[in-house]
Amino acid sequence: MTQINYWAIFVAALVPLIMGFIWYHPKVFGKAWMQEVGLTEEKMKGSMIGVFVFSVILSGLMALFLQFVTIHQFGALGMVGGDEMNANDSYHAFMKDYGMAYRSFGHGALHSFMAGFLFVFPLTAINAMFERKSWKYTMINSAYWTVTITIMGGIICGWYAVDGFHWVTQK
Repeated sequence: MTQINYWAIFVAALVPLIMGFIWYHPKVFGKAWMQEVGLTEEKMKGSMIGVFVFSVILSGLMALFLQFVTIHQFGALGMVGGDEMNANDSYHAFMKDYGMAYRSFGHGALHSFMAGFLFVFPLTAINAMFERKSWKYTMINSAYWTVTITIMGGIICGWYAVDGFHWVTQK
């Protein structure tokens, strides 16, 4: 049975916050980003607790979605209508043979990177063009989200049991 590891979802939901602290630090891309969006350090001052809490909640939604991008067994479950109890014997035989296939950090990171490059980058670029933002702005934000969801997807796909984590696909 394909189960959701809620600890992996929770940890993955923290990744955007942690990566944001690093990526948008003034010594990394923070100053360039602030210049591109027209913010100053003065405008950034004030309480951000609500922003951080809501960001983690929204990141949790992203983490839930990334399961379907990175864990192929959910596709097999979808083919039987989502109810394993009503599935044919062939489904159970398939899951016995392939239930943990391609469940690793590397595999999840690969699929999440592809989602970042082929979905997040175009989405961000389209919005930025209509908002008349620069390509610098587009690249800073697109790269941030691509790196971030790459790590998130790796965690979600590789940590499929509370007691174990797999960096590479098991042979």
